[in-house]
Amino acid sequence: MITYTLSTITLYPVKSLAGITVTRWPVSKTGLLYDRKWMLIDSSGHFLSQRSLPRMALINTALVNDTLVLSAPGMSHLTLSLNPISEQTLTAHIWNDFCVAQAVSTEADQWFSDFLTTDCRLVYQNDTSPRPIDPAYANARDQVSFADGFPFLIISENSLVSLNNAMQLNFPMSRFRPNLVIAGCPEYAEDSWRNIRIGHIDFRLPKPCSRCSVPTIDPVTAKTGKEPLQTLNRLRKWHNKVYFGQNALHDQAGELAVGDTVIIKQLGENQPPL
Repeated sequence: MITYTLSTITLYPVKSLAGITVTRWPVSKTGLLYDRKWMLIDSSGHFLSQRSLPRMALINTALVNDTLVLSAPGMSHLTLSLNPISEQTLTAHIWNDFCVAQAVSTEADQWFSDFLTTDCRLVYQNDTSPRPIDPAYANARDQVSFADGFPFLIISENSLVSLNNAMQLNFPMSRFRPNLVIAGCPEYAEDSWRNIRIGHIDFRLPKPCSRCSVPTIDPVTAKTGKEPLQTLNRLRKWHNKVYFGQNALHDQAGELAVGDTVIIKQLGENQPPL
């Protein structure tokens, strides 16, 4: 049986903001606890991301006791409850989904609007408003938060090593925003994984992750360049999209910890078929 190791766990409490790397973390029905439970929307209810607002990369997140703390250059810290209570709900549009979302506070809306210099609102996904996953890739019981489409993104360390070598650069894994990073496997081994177990949790990997412009944004400066899309377009292109990493769904709640054994339970044809 092939086994590898879970080397990094990262959650992103607010969609498209900086993440938080942890050594041990609970897994809920929508993924890592608090992962993408908050999201920014514009005046029409459409989600906002670094694709249109690269400065979102400069907003840091931290979990302190029972609060979510946000910080950004030139701004005072914004502290929010991890379990916001609001009677105001609205509809948020994320890709092809229309989701019921909960307003957070006018203070939060103003804080983000001031830093990003655009009108926006912060919303929260409460547990009474589940968001299903595309049934072409999921079971009826599967749920996701405000992530693009799946609860987890998995990338191996050596896939990034290979890509960096091809680019002759040294990009950090944070450019690609995975939740789980796997050590010890060959480059792009994850392309062929269909069912794996990490610790005591089983995962299905139904679909590779097509990449947008976000990895071209430097998470430290928010400046945009041509890489890694230029190299991915040369090496990892299929049907006019480029791919790096694998989307994943989980079968149980529980807990993950750095150092957990990763068991490859089922292999399949490479996805994308490169």
